[in-house]
Amino acid sequence: MAPRAGQLEPRGPLLSGLLLVAAVLSQPAAPCPFQCYCFGGPKLLLRCASGAELRQPPRDVPPDARNLTIVGANLTVLRAAAFAGGDADGEQSAAGGVRLPLLTALRLTHNNIEVVEDGAFDGLPSLAALDLSHNPLRALGGGAFRGLPELRSLQLNHALARGGPALLAALDAALDPLDELRLLGLAGNALSRLPLAALRRPRLEQLDARLNALAGLGPDELRALERDGGLPAPRLLLSDNPLRCGCAARPLLAWLRNATERVPDARRLRCAAPRALHDRPFLDLDEARLRCADRDADGRGEEVELAGPELEASYVFFGLVLALIGLIFLMVLYLNRRGIQRWMRNLREACRDQMEGYHYRYEQDADPRRVPAAAAPSGSRATSPSSGL
Repeated sequence: MAPRAGQLEPRGPLLSGLLLVAAVLSQPAAPCPFQCYCFGGPKLLLRCASGAELRQPPRDVPPDARNLTIVGANLTVLRAAAFAGGDADGEQSAAGGVRLPLLTALRLTHNNIEVVEDGAFDGLPSLAALDLSHNPLRALGGGAFRGLPELRSLQLNHALARGGPALLAALDAALDPLDELRLLGLAGNALSRLPLAALRRPRLEQLDARLNALAGLGPDELRALERDGGLPAPRLLLSDNPLRCGCAARPLLAWLRNATERVPDARRLRCAAPRALHDRPFLDLDEARLRCADRDADGRGEEVELAGPELEASYVFFGLVLALIGLIFLMVLYLNRRGIQRWMRNLREACRDQMEGYHYRYEQDADPRRVPAAAAPSGSRATSPSSGL
Protein backbone atom coordinates (compact mmCIF):
# COMPACT_ATOMS: atom_id res chain seq x y z
CA MET A 1 0.00 0.00 0.00
CA ALA A 2 1.52 3.34 -1.06
CA PRO A 3 1.86 6.03 1.61
CA ARG A 4 -0.64 8.86 1.49
CA ALA A 5 0.31 12.34 0.53
CA GLY A 6 1.92 14.26 3.40
CA GLN A 7 2.66 11.11 5.46
CA LEU A 8 6.30 10.60 6.61
CA GLU A 9 8.04 7.57 5.28
CA PRO A 10 9.09 5.13 8.11
CA ARG A 11 12.76 5.30 9.11
CA GLY A 12 13.14 2.16 11.24
CA PRO A 13 16.58 1.11 9.97
CA LEU A 14 18.08 4.58 10.47
CA LEU A 15 16.77 4.92 14.01
CA SER A 16 18.09 1.48 14.95
CA GLY A 17 21.52 2.37 13.63
CA LEU A 18 21.67 5.56 15.68
CA LEU A 19 20.76 3.70 18.87
CA LEU A 20 23.44 1.11 18.21
CA VAL A 21 26.12 3.77 17.71
CA ALA A 22 25.04 5.56 20.93
CA ALA A 23 25.21 2.33 22.89
CA VAL A 24 28.71 1.61 21.63
CA LEU A 25 29.93 5.10 22.45
CA SER A 26 28.41 5.04 25.95
CA GLN A 27 30.31 1.91 26.96
CA PRO A 28 33.61 2.32 28.94
CA ALA A 29 36.84 1.66 27.21
CA ALA A 30 37.34 -1.50 29.26
CA PRO A 31 35.03 -3.84 31.17
CA CYS A 32 34.36 -3.26 34.86
CA PRO A 33 36.75 -5.16 37.17
CA PHE A 34 35.52 -8.25 38.95
CA GLN A 35 33.60 -7.53 42.21
CA CYS A 36 33.47 -3.79 41.47
CA TYR A 37 30.69 -1.48 40.40
CA CYS A 38 31.17 0.92 37.52
CA PHE A 39 29.00 3.96 36.95
CA GLY A 40 29.15 5.58 33.54
CA GLY A 41 28.87 9.29 32.89
CA PRO A 42 31.08 12.24 32.13
CA LYS A 43 33.51 10.91 34.75
CA LEU A 44 33.64 7.17 35.17
CA LEU A 45 33.33 6.09 38.80
CA LEU A 46 34.30 2.70 40.21
CA ARG A 47 33.47 1.37 43.65
CA CYS A 48 35.01 -1.85 44.93
CA ALA A 49 33.91 -3.20 48.29
CA SER A 50 34.96 -6.83 48.36
CA GLY A 51 35.87 -7.34 52.00
CA ALA A 52 38.83 -9.54 52.86
CA GLU A 53 38.80 -11.13 49.40
CA LEU A 54 40.48 -8.10 47.82
CA ARG A 55 44.14 -8.04 48.95
CA GLN A 56 45.56 -5.74 46.27
CA PRO A 57 44.14 -3.03 43.98
CA PRO A 58 42.35 -4.44 40.94
CA ARG A 59 44.57 -4.70 37.85
CA ASP A 60 41.83 -4.33 35.24
CA VAL A 61 40.59 -0.85 36.11
CA PRO A 62 39.47 0.93 32.92
CA PRO A 63 42.07 3.52 31.84
CA ASP A 64 39.40 6.23 31.57
CA ALA A 65 38.43 5.89 35.24
CA ARG A 66 38.17 9.23 37.03
CA ASN A 67 37.06 8.21 40.52
CA LEU A 68 38.07 4.98 42.25
CA THR A 69 36.77 3.92 45.68
CA ILE A 70 37.90 0.79 47.51
CA VAL A 71 36.27 0.32 50.93
CA GLY A 72 36.33 -2.60 53.34
CA ALA A 73 39.06 -4.60 51.59
CA ASN A 74 42.18 -6.16 53.14
CA LEU A 75 44.94 -4.45 51.20
CA THR A 76 47.34 -4.40 54.19
CA VAL A 77 50.37 -3.25 52.14
CA LEU A 78 50.42 -0.74 49.29
CA ARG A 79 53.54 -1.62 47.34
CA ALA A 80 55.35 0.56 44.84
CA ALA A 81 53.30 1.34 41.73
CA ALA A 82 50.30 -0.45 43.22
CA PHE A 83 47.92 1.43 40.88
CA ALA A 84 50.22 1.60 37.86
CA GLY A 85 50.38 -2.03 36.86
CA GLY A 86 53.11 -3.17 39.24
CA ASP A 87 53.22 -6.87 40.09
CA ALA A 88 52.87 -8.46 43.50
CA ASP A 89 56.52 -7.81 44.32
CA GLY A 90 56.23 -4.11 43.61
CA GLU A 91 57.93 -4.22 40.22
CA GLN A 92 56.47 -1.74 37.77
CA SER A 93 55.22 -2.88 34.40
CA ALA A 94 57.31 -2.32 31.33
CA ALA A 95 54.72 -0.05 29.71
CA GLY A 96 55.83 2.98 31.64
CA GLY A 97 53.48 2.38 34.57
CA VAL A 98 50.83 5.01 33.68
CA ARG A 99 47.62 2.98 33.43
CA LEU A 100 45.20 5.51 34.98
CA PRO A 101 46.17 8.88 33.51
CA LEU A 102 42.74 10.43 34.17
CA LEU A 103 42.19 9.28 37.75
CA THR A 104 41.56 12.35 39.92
CA ALA A 105 40.07 10.91 43.15
CA LEU A 106 41.18 7.81 45.05
CA ARG A 107 39.43 6.73 48.26
CA LEU A 108 40.97 3.87 50.25
CA THR A 109 39.20 4.04 53.64
CA HIS A 110 38.68 1.11 56.05
CA ASN A 111 41.00 -1.22 54.16
CA ASN A 112 43.31 -2.39 56.97
CA ILE A 113 46.30 -0.71 55.30
CA GLU A 114 49.34 -0.90 57.58
CA VAL A 115 52.24 -0.09 55.23
CA VAL A 116 52.51 2.41 52.38
CA GLU A 117 55.78 1.94 50.54
CA ASP A 118 57.76 4.50 48.58
CA GLY A 119 56.15 5.23 45.22
CA ALA A 120 52.89 3.47 46.08
CA PHE A 121 50.96 6.02 43.98
CA ASP A 122 53.36 6.30 41.08
CA GLY A 123 51.63 6.44 37.73
CA LEU A 124 48.73 8.66 38.84
CA PRO A 125 49.73 12.03 37.38
CA SER A 126 46.24 13.56 37.60
CA LEU A 127 45.37 12.48 41.15
CA ALA A 128 43.98 15.48 43.08
CA ALA A 129 42.28 13.86 46.09
CA LEU A 130 43.56 10.92 48.16
CA ASP A 131 41.77 9.53 51.23
CA LEU A 132 43.55 7.01 53.48
CA SER A 133 41.41 7.61 56.57
CA HIS A 134 40.55 4.88 59.07
CA ASN A 135 43.48 2.62 58.27
CA PRO A 136 45.89 1.32 60.97
CA LEU A 137 49.04 2.72 59.40
CA ARG A 138 52.27 1.62 61.07
CA ALA A 139 54.85 2.51 58.42
CA LEU A 140 54.91 5.24 55.80
CA GLY A 141 57.67 5.60 53.24
CA GLY A 142 59.34 8.96 52.95
CA GLY A 143 58.55 8.87 49.21
CA ALA A 144 55.04 7.46 49.56
CA PHE A 145 53.43 10.49 47.87
CA ARG A 146 56.04 11.15 45.24
CA GLY A 147 54.84 11.48 41.67
CA LEU A 148 51.62 13.28 42.69
CA PRO A 149 52.17 16.80 41.34
CA GLU A 150 48.44 17.62 41.27
CA LEU A 151 47.48 16.36 44.75
CA ARG A 152 45.38 19.00 46.50
CA SER A 153 43.53 17.04 49.18
CA LEU A 154 45.05 14.41 51.47
CA GLN A 155 42.95 12.83 54.23
CA LEU A 156 44.72 10.82 56.95
CA ASN A 157 42.07 11.03 59.65
CA HIS A 158 42.21 8.24 62.26
CA ALA A 159 45.11 6.60 60.46
CA LEU A 160 48.33 7.51 62.32
CA ALA A 161 47.58 6.75 65.97
CA ARG A 162 49.39 3.39 65.98
CA GLY A 163 52.57 4.53 64.29
CA GLY A 164 54.03 6.60 67.12
CA PRO A 165 56.73 9.29 66.77
CA ALA A 166 58.54 7.40 64.00
CA LEU A 167 55.46 7.60 61.77
CA LEU A 168 55.13 11.33 62.45
CA ALA A 169 58.74 11.85 61.35
CA ALA A 170 58.08 9.83 58.19
CA LEU A 171 55.00 11.94 57.52
CA ASP A 172 57.16 15.08 57.53
CA ALA A 173 59.33 13.59 54.79
CA ALA A 174 56.37 12.26 52.79
CA LEU A 175 54.57 15.64 52.74
CA ASP A 176 57.61 17.59 51.64
CA PRO A 177 57.11 17.25 47.84
CA LEU A 178 53.38 18.14 47.90
CA ASP A 179 53.63 21.79 46.93
CA GLU A 180 50.06 21.91 45.56
CA LEU A 181 48.45 20.57 48.73
CA ARG A 182 45.43 22.62 49.84
CA LEU A 183 43.58 20.42 52.36
CA LEU A 184 45.15 18.07 54.91
CA GLY A 185 43.14 15.99 57.38
CA LEU A 186 44.96 14.74 60.49
CA ALA A 187 42.05 14.42 62.93
CA GLY A 188 41.96 11.65 65.52
CA ASN A 189 45.63 10.64 65.35
CA ALA A 190 46.85 11.27 68.93
CA LEU A 191 49.44 13.74 67.60
CA SER A 192 51.48 15.54 70.24
CA ARG A 193 52.75 18.05 67.66
CA LEU A 194 51.88 19.13 64.15
CA PRO A 195 54.11 18.09 61.24
CA LEU A 196 56.13 21.15 60.29
CA ALA A 197 56.31 20.02 56.66
CA ALA A 198 52.52 20.30 56.45
CA LEU A 199 52.48 23.81 57.92
CA ARG A 200 55.13 24.89 55.43
CA ARG A 201 53.22 23.82 52.32
CA PRO A 202 53.02 27.09 50.38
CA ARG A 203 49.41 26.66 49.21
CA LEU A 204 47.91 24.93 52.24
CA GLU A 205 44.46 26.34 52.97
CA GLN A 206 43.19 24.18 55.84
CA LEU A 207 44.67 21.71 58.31
CA ASP A 208 42.29 19.60 60.39
CA ALA A 209 44.03 18.71 63.68
CA ARG A 210 41.01 17.99 65.86
CA LEU A 211 40.81 15.09 68.32
CA ASN A 212 44.55 14.82 68.87
CA ALA A 213 46.85 15.04 71.91
CA LEU A 214 48.07 18.59 71.36
CA ALA A 215 48.89 20.34 74.63
CA GLY A 216 49.55 23.53 72.66
CA LEU A 217 51.57 24.90 69.75
CA GLY A 218 55.24 25.66 70.06
CA PRO A 219 57.12 28.67 68.64
CA ASP A 220 58.28 26.68 65.59
CA GLU A 221 54.72 25.69 64.73
CA LEU A 222 53.42 29.24 65.14
CA ARG A 223 56.21 30.59 62.92
CA ALA A 224 55.46 27.96 60.28
CA LEU A 225 51.82 29.10 60.18
CA GLU A 226 52.89 32.54 58.98
CA ARG A 227 53.29 33.19 55.27
CA ASP A 228 55.83 35.30 53.44
CA GLY A 229 55.38 36.87 50.06
CA GLY A 230 51.68 37.63 50.39
CA LEU A 231 50.52 34.00 50.31
CA PRO A 232 47.28 33.36 52.25
CA ALA A 233 47.75 31.77 55.67
CA PRO A 234 46.08 28.40 56.29
CA ARG A 235 43.12 27.82 58.57
CA LEU A 236 43.59 25.49 61.51
CA LEU A 237 41.01 23.30 63.31
CA LEU A 238 42.11 22.58 66.88
CA SER A 239 39.05 21.64 68.95
CA ASP A 240 38.99 18.59 71.24
CA ASN A 241 42.68 18.78 72.11
CA PRO A 242 43.86 18.60 75.77
CA LEU A 243 45.39 22.06 76.01
CA ARG A 244 47.69 22.66 78.98
CA CYS A 245 47.04 26.20 80.12
CA GLY A 246 50.42 27.09 81.58
CA CYS A 247 53.07 29.66 80.74
CA ALA A 248 53.95 27.73 77.56
CA ALA A 249 50.45 28.52 76.21
CA ARG A 250 50.94 32.29 76.25
CA PRO A 251 52.25 32.53 72.64
CA LEU A 252 49.30 30.46 71.40
CA LEU A 253 46.82 32.65 73.28
CA ALA A 254 48.33 35.83 71.86
CA TRP A 255 48.37 34.36 68.35
CA LEU A 256 44.73 33.27 68.58
CA ARG A 257 43.56 36.69 69.71
CA ASN A 258 45.31 38.28 66.74
CA ALA A 259 44.14 35.66 64.20
CA THR A 260 40.83 34.30 65.49
CA GLU A 261 39.42 34.01 61.98
CA ARG A 262 42.16 31.50 61.10
CA VAL A 263 40.92 29.07 63.77
CA PRO A 264 37.16 28.67 63.14
CA ASP A 265 36.68 26.55 66.26
CA ALA A 266 38.73 28.79 68.57
CA ARG A 267 35.74 29.32 70.89
CA ARG A 268 35.58 25.57 71.49
CA LEU A 269 39.14 25.34 72.82
CA ARG A 270 39.19 24.46 76.53
CA CYS A 271 41.85 23.79 79.13
CA ALA A 272 42.51 20.22 80.22
CA ALA A 273 45.17 21.07 82.81
CA PRO A 274 45.86 22.18 85.48
CA ARG A 275 42.87 21.28 87.65
CA ALA A 276 42.36 24.91 88.67
CA LEU A 277 41.56 25.82 85.04
CA HIS A 278 39.98 22.57 83.90
CA ASP A 279 37.32 23.04 81.21
CA ARG A 280 37.79 26.82 81.13
CA PRO A 281 37.42 28.47 77.68
CA PHE A 282 40.95 29.12 76.47
CA LEU A 283 40.21 32.46 74.82
CA ASP A 284 38.59 33.82 78.01
CA LEU A 285 41.76 33.39 80.08
CA ASP A 286 43.97 36.24 81.17
CA GLU A 287 47.65 35.82 80.41
CA ALA A 288 48.38 36.52 84.09
CA ARG A 289 46.67 33.22 84.95
CA LEU A 290 49.03 31.27 82.69
CA ARG A 291 51.94 30.94 85.10
CA CYS A 292 54.63 28.37 85.75
CA ALA A 293 56.56 27.65 88.92
CA ASP A 294 60.23 28.66 88.68
CA ARG A 295 61.34 25.60 90.61
CA ASP A 296 59.80 23.20 88.09
CA ALA A 297 61.03 23.67 84.55
CA ASP A 298 58.84 20.96 83.08
CA GLY A 299 55.64 22.71 84.12
CA ARG A 300 54.57 20.38 86.93
CA GLY A 301 54.55 23.33 89.30
CA GLU A 302 51.88 25.14 87.30
CA GLU A 303 49.12 23.61 89.33
CA VAL A 304 50.61 24.85 92.60
CA GLU A 305 51.07 28.36 91.27
CA LEU A 306 47.65 28.51 89.71
CA ALA A 307 45.95 27.02 92.73
CA GLY A 308 47.02 29.92 95.00
CA PRO A 309 44.39 32.47 93.88
CA GLU A 310 41.74 29.76 93.89
CA LEU A 311 42.56 28.77 97.45
CA GLU A 312 42.64 32.41 98.54
CA ALA A 313 39.21 32.96 97.06
CA SER A 314 37.97 29.83 98.83
CA TYR A 315 39.28 31.08 102.18
CA VAL A 316 37.58 34.43 101.70
CA PHE A 317 34.31 32.76 100.84
CA PHE A 318 34.59 30.46 103.87
CA GLY A 319 35.22 33.46 106.14
CA LEU A 320 32.18 35.24 104.77
CA VAL A 321 30.03 32.19 105.41
CA LEU A 322 31.27 31.96 109.02
CA ALA A 323 30.60 35.67 109.54
CA LEU A 324 27.08 35.26 108.21
CA ILE A 325 26.44 32.32 110.54
CA GLY A 326 27.74 34.32 113.52
CA LEU A 327 25.53 37.27 112.61
CA ILE A 328 22.48 35.04 112.40
CA PHE A 329 23.32 33.52 115.79
CA LEU A 330 23.64 36.95 117.41
CA MET A 331 20.36 38.02 115.86
CA VAL A 332 18.61 34.96 117.28
CA LEU A 333 20.03 35.71 120.73
CA TYR A 334 18.84 39.30 120.52
CA LEU A 335 15.32 38.38 119.47
CA ASN A 336 15.04 35.86 122.32
CA ARG A 337 16.76 37.97 124.99
CA ARG A 338 13.70 38.05 127.35
CA GLY A 339 13.26 34.31 127.22
CA ILE A 340 16.98 33.83 127.74
CA GLN A 341 16.93 36.15 130.76
CA ARG A 342 13.98 34.24 132.24
CA TRP A 343 15.78 30.97 131.62
CA MET A 344 18.95 32.27 133.26
CA ARG A 345 16.98 33.51 136.29
CA ASN A 346 15.26 30.18 136.71
CA LEU A 347 18.56 28.39 136.36
CA ARG A 348 20.17 30.67 138.95
CA GLU A 349 17.31 30.12 141.42
CA ALA A 350 17.45 26.38 140.92
CA CYS A 351 21.19 26.39 141.54
CA ARG A 352 20.69 28.53 144.70
CA ASP A 353 18.03 26.15 146.04
CA GLN A 354 20.27 23.23 145.39
CA MET A 355 23.21 24.89 147.14
CA GLU A 356 21.05 25.81 150.14
CA GLY A 357 19.95 22.19 150.42
CA TYR A 358 23.57 21.06 150.37
CA HIS A 359 24.49 23.70 153.01
CA TYR A 360 21.62 22.62 155.32
CA ARG A 361 22.59 18.97 155.15
CA TYR A 362 26.21 19.92 155.88
CA GLU A 363 25.21 21.83 159.02
CA GLN A 364 23.07 18.96 160.23
CA ASP A 365 25.87 16.50 159.76
CA ALA A 366 28.34 18.79 161.53
CA ASP A 367 26.19 19.27 164.76
CA PRO A 368 28.03 17.54 167.74
CA ARG A 369 24.73 16.77 169.49
CA ARG A 370 23.92 14.39 166.72
CA VAL A 371 27.12 12.35 167.33
CA PRO A 372 26.13 8.77 168.47
CA ALA A 373 27.34 7.38 171.96
CA ALA A 374 30.48 5.27 172.05
CA ALA A 375 29.86 1.53 172.10
CA ALA A 376 30.71 -0.48 175.27
CA PRO A 377 34.01 -2.39 175.25
CA SER A 378 33.76 -6.05 174.38
CA GLY A 379 34.00 -8.63 177.28
CA SER A 380 32.66 -6.26 179.96
CA ARG A 381 29.64 -7.26 181.95
CA ALA A 382 26.72 -4.93 182.13
CA THR A 383 25.46 -3.98 185.58
CA SER A 384 21.87 -3.66 186.51
CA PRO A 385 20.12 -2.36 189.71
CA SER A 386 18.86 -5.83 190.53
CA SER A 387 22.28 -7.34 190.67
CA GLY A 388 22.96 -6.09 194.22
CA LEU A 389 26.57 -5.19 193.49
